[in-house]
Formats: sequence, C-alpha cells, structure tokens
Amino acid sequence: MAYFEKLQDLLQTEREEDRRGYRQYIEASTVNDRRANGLTWYPVAIRDTEPARGDYITVEVERTTHQDIPHQLRFGASAVIFSNHNPKEHRVEGVISFQNGNRLRITLRTDELPAWSRDGKLGIDLLFDENSYNEMQGALKLARARSENPREAHLVKILTGEKSVSFDNAVQPYSSKVLNTSQQAAVNRILAANELAIVHGPPGTGKTTTLVQAVKAFAGQDQGPVLVVAPSNTAVDLLSEKLSDEGLEVLRIGNPVRVSDRLMSLTLDSRMAEHPSMKEVKKMKKQANEFRVMAHKYKRHFGKAEREQRRALFDEAHRIIKDVEKTEQYIINDLLGRAQVITATLVGANHYTVRHLKYHTAVIDEAGQALEPACWIPILKAQKIVLAGDHFQLPPTIKSEEAARNGLRITLLEKCVQLHPGAVVLLEEQYRMHKTIMGYSSAVFYGNKLKAHDSVAGHLLFEADQPLVFVDTAGCGFDEKTEGANTSNPEEAAFVFKHLTQLVAALDGYYRADNFPSIAVISPYRGQIQCLKDQLQHTPRLQSYIEKISVNTIDSFQGQERDIVYISMTRSNTKSRIGFLSDIRRMNVAMTRARKKLVVIGDSATLSRDAFYAGFISYAEQHNAYQSAWELMSL
Repeated sequence: MAYFEKLQDLLQTEREEDRRGYRQYIEASTVNDRRANGLTWYPVAIRDTEPARGDYITVEVERTTHQDIPHQLRFGASAVIFSNHNPKEHRVEGVISFQNGNRLRITLRTDELPAWSRDGKLGIDLLFDENSYNEMQGALKLARARSENPREAHLVKILTGEKSVSFDNAVQPYSSKVLNTSQQAAVNRILAANELAIVHGPPGTGKTTTLVQAVKAFAGQDQGPVLVVAPSNTAVDLLSEKLSDEGLEVLRIGNPVRVSDRLMSLTLDSRMAEHPSMKEVKKMKKQANEFRVMAHKYKRHFGKAEREQRRALFDEAHRIIKDVEKTEQYIINDLLGRAQVITATLVGANHYTVRHLKYHTAVIDEAGQALEPACWIPILKAQKIVLAGDHFQLPPTIKSEEAARNGLRITLLEKCVQLHPGAVVLLEEQYRMHKTIMGYSSAVFYGNKLKAHDSVAGHLLFEADQPLVFVDTAGCGFDEKTEGANTSNPEEAAFVFKHLTQLVAALDGYYRADNFPSIAVISPYRGQIQCLKDQLQHTPRLQSYIEKISVNTIDSFQGQERDIVYISMTRSNTKSRIGFLSDIRRMNVAMTRARKKLVVIGDSATLSRDAFYAGFISYAEQHNAYQSAWELMSL
C-alpha cells in the first residue's frame, strides 16, 4: 500500500538526519558537554550485578556526582558503559532496564563484566535510539501487510480514509457527576464507537478527566485490559496516577519520570518484586551467579578435566537461568492477567513483556504530539482506537526538514479529524483561563466554541486588574540580535522584568509569600531565554520571588499553567521577519498557559504584517488591553 511505503520512506529520512546530527554532536563533544546536556552519567559506581536473560548480565550503577543535572537516560534506551582510561575501546553496550533517581540498571550484551571495569572511572553514555526507529518501521511494515489482507484490513482502512467509521447507538450511556456536558458526550462517543473515536481537547478543558472516565467505563465491560499510551513518559505518568486514583488496577510498563513511591508501585518491576514467587527467583539467580563465579576461576591454561568441570558449571548456570526466565514469565503473566489498564509510551507498548498482548481498546493520548509511525505500534494491537489531543497545539519535533515538508509533520490525529469529523467531540468548557485570555484562541482555533467555566471566567489577580495586556515596543529601538542560529532581544528582556517588577510591587498589597501567584516568563527563542535568565539574576527586586518565577521556552510549557504569563516575542526588525513565530500553534500554546493574567510584549510594526498577530493586536485594543512601551518607559 503506497500510504505506508511513503511513511516508511519519510521515517527513514528522519532516522538518517537524526542519526547524523547525533553522531556529529557526540564526535565534537566532551564527556562534560554530554553530561551537561543530559546524555551522560559520569562518574558512576557499580553497586550490584546479576545474571539476566540469555548470556547477558544486568549491572546496577549509581551516579555519584553531578546528581542535580537533568538527564535523558530512561527505561528502554540503548546505552554504553565506558572507562575513562580508553573510552573508545573499553565500552560495553546494553539496554537500560530500570532507572530511578540516581540509580539505574543496564542489561549488557555480555555474560561477565570486563576486567577494565575495575580500573579507572566509569561512565554511561546514551546511544542513538535505533530501537524506537526499528519498532516504528516494524509497525509500518506490519500495517502495510494488514492493509493487503481482507480479514485484517478493516481498522487500517478506516484510519487511512478508505472506509467510514461506524457507531453502535444502542450502547448504554455512561453517567458521571465529574463530567460536564461535552465531556459526557465525548465518553459516550468513545463507548459507542466501533472502530474510532476522537477527543479534541483544547487547553484546560479536562481531557485527562474525560479519558480516565472513559477507561473506567471500559473496565466495567469485562473486555480485557485497556491499553493507554502517550508519546511522552510524563503524559503516561499523569494518566497512570489518575487511573489508579479511580481504583483501577494499573500496570505501568517502563519507569516513570515523575519519581514517587505511588507511581513506582504501579510499575511492572515493583509489582514483580512484591510477587511471592520472586523469593525463589532471587534464590536461583544467586545460585546461577555462584556457578558462573566458580567457572571463571579456571585460568586459560588447564587440562581436560578442568575444561569439562568449567563447561559443567556454565551449563548448570544456564539451566538455572532458563528456570528463572520461566518463573519470571509466570509472574509477568499473572500480573498482566490481573491488570485492568496497561500504560506505556507508544514504543513501550511493544516491550517484550507485553509484545504478545492484544486489546479490545487502545487509547492514544497527546496524539497531536505523536509521530504517526509511532502510533501504529499500539494501533495494530487493538480492535478500537481512541485518539485524544489538540492538533492546534505543538506538533511532534522532527529533525529532518525534508521529512517534515513531505508530510511527516502531519499527525494521524490531524488526518483523522479531517477524514472522520463524525468521530470527533470537541471539549468546549475550559477550567483554566479568564474569558478574555481565552477569547482570541477560541475565535481563531476553535470556532468561538470554547467557553470559560464560571469558576474561572472572571477570576483576576485583584479587583480591577487587567487579565490581558499587549505592550507594544514599536519605536523603542529594541532591535533583535542574531548570532548564528540564536535570536535574542536584550533590551526587550530588560523591559520584561521592569514591567514584572512593577506588577509584583502592586501584588504585594494582596498576597503573602506563601500564596503569591505563580509566574512564567516564556519566549519562542532559546537565545532570548538565556537573555531573560541573565536579566532575572540581575534584577534585585525580584530575587525574593525567584521561587515563583519560571523562565523557559514556549515548547517546554505545553501542558503547564501559571497564574501570570509573560511572553517575550523577541522579533523586531525592519523587514517584518518573524521566523517560526509564523507557526501560530506555538502561540496558541503560549497564550493559553495563563490563568489570571497574560502579558504579551512585542513590536507591532514587525508582528502585524502577519494576519494572526494583527488580529491579536486588534483584539487587545478592543478589550482596552493595548499599552505602549514608549509611554510606560517615560512614566
């Protein structure tokens, strides 16, 4: 089928570009660079070893310094242990099988640690993620094969637009007091769908609440476990926790990013550790390890009797490990049999422990941020699919401009919304923003259908405060600076904090330190973020509020919210060039992070050549929310 051939080609282009960029970075970087960028733990100490499946060994290591640096070492990722004495040759590759805090376990492709592991300092480098690409290509290959098999093609043909969706309108409606009207409609559409339902959840509309209630309804139908997946571990963590809070038996495949006892207790590793049969597994692993240690004591030059004894010891160790594998598989099957919900990332849905499972229903959350090839991994395991997300927020990150331009940036969610409008339910009531903050996004992206719940529609920082402000820097001489790929505007950054200082002074009369409003200062440009962070450190009057102020890119704030949000637009030039500000979905994310006050600071002369920004400035003027930076500076 040409549909999947094209996707495979696009994914291969993306893979090659991603691999090229990764290798280029690794070759040019030092271990300190990689550690600072979250790709390396160095130094590490080995805390434990034990035999693993086959002729592999699992090593537990601990990060001993630089423990405060965020990192990307996660369950399922390929990594390598290396020695600082000879990092190019003294290295063993493996897969991270567990990560929590400053400890992780890595299963190495060897049956014993090499001698060099006892000399010098050790580290762990994250390798390029070939596994995810292999899983996605495998899913596309299988989807293509199914599309050509009349008995298996039905769901594939619906998702690719060759067939129409159908609904069973005789299904008993589901009622819950925690759902509003549009959320209730979404749950009932999900239950009635035979093949596909789509939940379109704009910011703050309770998409997670809706999905949790839908999964709860499925759990009562005795159709086996529901598969719930998302592209990011953070989204999977949130759903896992919320589903468990509803009393559902949740099994989390992989290890959570949000490390907490509650989340860890939901993982397969944790449940296996608590299983009664694990005592026997530990006993057998210890015995196998003892046999291996005895076998390795034989030196290279020995006679026939010693050789046979060594072989016998290894054979016995292998036999015990086979028994361990059988017992572990029994434990896994027992736990899977009791689970009502299985949660994982898109790629994690094909982990070896659950690879064989089939489901009646699979729910894909944050589908607007998911690469389509990754979505086919869970899709091929289910009879029915629920897609949830918002295609008017940020799309998935794509490294290859060619692949993006040729269609990889278009998500399956976007395609299905166009192909099957009857499967879509828009969640219309939001619980985050003041109605004026919400208004422009509602008009541009959601056909004016978005409404603010009474609890938030009029909430302000204090009586008579303005919930929306556009501060126009035109004529102030705040020109952008470009260095390589970095764009910044230092004078605008300084002005942001001058304005924020005045606001904080006004808020002092209404709030104490313990209930002071949360503040985000965001920008589309990393160069400007660095500028803003530097400025914040040199704004003395804001230092006592530093714990309340977050400074980061728009992309990093998707899914988050703050009481007050400042957006530094950065671009200011005579040619009205706005770069990737033209991706208005990014601005939709930015503008909808604020609960009670949104302050947008930018140059109208540069921005207003674009219809979206011209419309926003006009909207601000209509709501008496326009201010001139020039006038404010002269006060």
